Amino acid sequence: MKKSDIKAFGIVGGDKRQLFLAKSVSDSCYDVILGGFDKLTSIGALTLADVRTAIFESDAVIFPIPSVRADRSINTPFSERNVILTEEEINELKKKPVFVSMRDKFIKAYPELKTACIFDYAAKEEFAILNALPTAEGAIECAMNRFEGTIAGSKCLVVGFGRIGKILSKGLDALGAKVTVSARKESDLAFASALGYEQTDTRSLKSVRGYDIIFNTVPVMIFDKDLLMNTDRNTLIIDLASAPGGVDFEAAHTFKLDAVRALSLPGKCAPKAAGEIIKTTIFNIIEEVYR
Repeated sequence: MKKSDIKAFGIVGGDKRQLFLAKSVSDSCYDVILGGFDKLTSIGALTLADVRTAIFESDAVIFPIPSVRADRSINTPFSERNVILTEEEINELKKKPVFVSMRDKFIKAYPELKTACIFDYAAKEEFAILNALPTAEGAIECAMNRFEGTIAGSKCLVVGFGRIGKILSKGLDALGAKVTVSARKESDLAFASALGYEQTDTRSLKSVRGYDIIFNTVPVMIFDKDLLMNTDRNTLIIDLASAPGGVDFEAAHTFKLDAVRALSLPGKCAPKAAGEIIKTTIFNIIEEVYR
């Protein structure tokens, strides 16, 4: 297959991100068929259809974030139906490029597609970098909604200094917060110091005192029962980490801590930008693979 052979995209399932993705792909002069959006009555010039039609009448298929649920069903929040791919649909997907998030989970749900042309757009570096900005902005919005004070002047602890941690720290600092970065790598701690943030080693966290808001970006259980027991009760904790997360929410409830699990923030807080990021990443993959 060549890039020029792709004239129609099937977009199956997803939230508002996929709707903005569909519009953006359509604006790039491709046909777009939406499947699994039966709660919608219209979406401009885009074609609304069932999942089967979206798969069979397209040259490439895009699945959402996350692509599948625990019961193998496709993630279709705009549909009341439980969509599980049929044998015919699976065989059709083997004939064309398929774009998913969390490829391993998708293949585990549908092992018949193990040898198909399945690309994990969420695993691409450019996707992760671009997605960090709406995630960080969403985290700050979450803090503004939950914290009774102002971000300006607040004492914030950012745990993890990866893509999200760096952008989040910068945003908090720009709003006047007093930022402390917690990291494990000496290079990250040095980088945080160079940017003017206070630093602490995550491995040495035995208590968390004196912070108004804690943002965790690390998908490892850092805020376990023991650490939460030694955390100020008036501290807001926002966990941004993907599964399994970094906060023991049962323990947080026991200690009456205000802890929030904030996942899929780009889709909730900036769906238009998130849709554009998905499109950019997928189009980059097509450029690389189908010249």
